[in-house]
Amino acid sequence: MENNSVLPVPTGSSAALAQLAAHTNRYVEAGLSGAPNTAKAYAGDLKRFGAWCSEHGLEPLPASVDTLAGFVTHLAEAGKKVSTIQRHCAAVAKAHALRGVDSPTDDKKFKVLMEGIARLKGIRQKQAPAFTLVNFKRTVKSIDGKTLTGLRARVILLLGFTGAFRRSELTALDIEDLSFSEEGLVVHLARSKTNQYGAAEEKAIFYSPDLHLCPIRTLQAWLLRLGRSAGPVLVSFRKGERLTERRLTDKHLNLIVQRYFGPEYSAHSLRASFVTVAKLAGADDSEVMNQTKHKTSEMIRRYTRLDNVRQHNAAQKLGL
Repeated sequence: MENNSVLPVPTGSSAALAQLAAHTNRYVEAGLSGAPNTAKAYAGDLKRFGAWCSEHGLEPLPASVDTLAGFVTHLAEAGKKVSTIQRHCAAVAKAHALRGVDSPTDDKKFKVLMEGIARLKGIRQKQAPAFTLVNFKRTVKSIDGKTLTGLRARVILLLGFTGAFRRSELTALDIEDLSFSEEGLVVHLARSKTNQYGAAEEKAIFYSPDLHLCPIRTLQAWLLRLGRSAGPVLVSFRKGERLTERRLTDKHLNLIVQRYFGPEYSAHSLRASFVTVAKLAGADDSEVMNQTKHKTSEMIRRYTRLDNVRQHNAAQKLGL
């Protein structure tokens, strides 16, 4: 005889399922989050959106299409860049996804509005300029490497440029991430903006015959001054160049680059310069991507600062 009875539910299963659901939510939230800097920017964007909604008596979550349309129009009229407006929309979309509700960013009419804003305001982003190789070499050689401040600056500039590091990658570097050999240096990256899952990624740094421009020897000299075998590579000072173990921030990196190159540059210029100089030297996209860890050639083209009409132009190759 067939038994159609329902299997008994084990004692305590409801509590176990509730606990499992809590863990599931944690993983979902992790899946929806991004790089730390992006998450920080999103938090600020959502705070701004919430304040605007409160001021106008509107509900921020879930937000209606009209509410978000009013907000992005406000941002556009306030002179915000298209990229900034798009980031606010991405933050709103993430917040709705976390709540499991539909986002107004998916609405067709809203997408038409965003397209109109992009057309009227333009979508060309202001990018950190690249250094010329001549200027970079001259600047690095002018820095007094006998002082701690100068030595640290040389490390930042040489390592940042030759390794095509993102600012967040440079500040996150630990001594344990460095593997030296006769062939050069391999830097092990635990995580990066395009490596959110912690897969093994490495960057190779090579010796330079010019001692004043060698990133590896400069880094080794800095590590000797640190006098330890673990912890952050780039740290701040107390008064009188007294070393601390406080990790440098992205903001500090920008200030150091600007101190030597000028206010129009940033730490991101080191990465952009690597791509530009490498492409001018004939490197193909796959070689560049192996160092930058970009996923597509499109990103390489975006990073390449070859807008000087005489610097990179096929008219030089016509044979006349």
